[in-house]
Amino acid sequence: MSSDNDIVLSVRNVSKCFEMYEKPVHRLYQTLCAGKRKFYKEFWALKDISFDLHRGECIGIIGRNGAGKSTLLQIITGTLAPTSGSVSVKGRIAALLELGSGFNPEFTGRENVYLNASILGLTKEEIDARYDDILAFADIGEFINQPVKSYSSGMAVRLAFAVIAHVDADVLIVDEALSVGDAFFQQKCMKFINDFKANHTILFVSHDTGAVVNLCTSAILLEGGAVKYCGVPKDVAKAYLKSLFSVDSKSESSDRTNADLTDSEHSNEVETADSREERDVRDHIMRQMGLQNQIEVFDFCRKESNVLGNGGARFVKAELRDDKGQRIDCLWGNDIVELKIWILAEKDIFAPIVGFHIKDRLGQELLGDNTYLSYKDSPLSVKTGQTIEVTFRFQMPMLKRGGYVFDFAIAEGTQVVHKQLEWVENAMMIESVSSHVSSIVGLNMKKIEMCASYAKQ
Repeated sequence: MSSDNDIVLSVRNVSKCFEMYEKPVHRLYQTLCAGKRKFYKEFWALKDISFDLHRGECIGIIGRNGAGKSTLLQIITGTLAPTSGSVSVKGRIAALLELGSGFNPEFTGRENVYLNASILGLTKEEIDARYDDILAFADIGEFINQPVKSYSSGMAVRLAFAVIAHVDADVLIVDEALSVGDAFFQQKCMKFINDFKANHTILFVSHDTGAVVNLCTSAILLEGGAVKYCGVPKDVAKAYLKSLFSVDSKSESSDRTNADLTDSEHSNEVETADSREERDVRDHIMRQMGLQNQIEVFDFCRKESNVLGNGGARFVKAELRDDKGQRIDCLWGNDIVELKIWILAEKDIFAPIVGFHIKDRLGQELLGDNTYLSYKDSPLSVKTGQTIEVTFRFQMPMLKRGGYVFDFAIAEGTQVVHKQLEWVENAMMIESVSSHVSSIVGLNMKKIEMCASYAKQ
């Protein structure tokens, strides 16, 4: 049970009113009248917001555009004053509110690291001691010496997140920034957030209900500047989606809805004679309409910072191949593929178990398998210096648009009792660049039927 002493952030009855002037000259009139007459309309962006955030909690804030999320965060971080109410914080706040916020575009990345970290309360000596770690986390190479105005949005958020990850903050605020960047960086950020929230406090703002449900311990739904609902993340997400897709709602996700409707309009089609067993019955329709799930494949990438284990084996290569054994850099959801992995044995290994799994951008394991069941009755014996070649042949599922990463692992022993030799996180990436799938993974439909009839009297 959390006590009042554990409260790190307290927001009490916070409201914010903006003065809306029809003409610039009305501002002058308002000043000259000294408040005796109003030349503006009031717009209340926030209305009586209150909540407490305890140490070790991660609270999610969700809401449609214009709900007041950004205004609330600016008040919490002190860049905007509330019209009424108060905010109290114990400790240091580090916030990533916008891409490159706090950066001077004319300064180099290095100069901005020192500028931003000093704003967050670090001394030059402390920044010097952490600079190499910040640079390694950002992973932008020689661009660190280039002006930030030359950075892509992904590079800017890499550097900004790298700084706030190394300032020893008590409260971390993240606002939508993690939607930028590739799957490798998103995985790195999610790992940091999961480690950080064990002993610190996080305020996480996103439109992604899946991220809120998986990361947060509680959540708040803002609507029209007021708290519409608060409680368990799953319930808050449900309330948000109900509001988002209500009949009179101007949905912010019309593209997704249209894609779903397009798919539904053709759901009464039957399987054609040339459909293969592994194909979806709608595959020919998706091909004709450009709704196929196109997936790009990126090269195997082994970084020592992503390697875990006791040693004794080393992953040296991995690639995806088509059903004819040819290496591919692009495929389609529902295709039969082969995942080929090469591992160098650095010691004698008896009964190796090699496995993989695929994770989404939140670090959730979607699918995977290993070699144990196939070789438990006749375990392989490998000598030092030999190369282990492993092939997994499977049907690539249809994936929602976004980035996904492979983790590879090799252990020695059994499924229950084993020694982990090497585990490579984020070893390979794939990206779904076009998809009609609205959930994380799409079903391979073998048959779809729909009919209409009159009820029997």
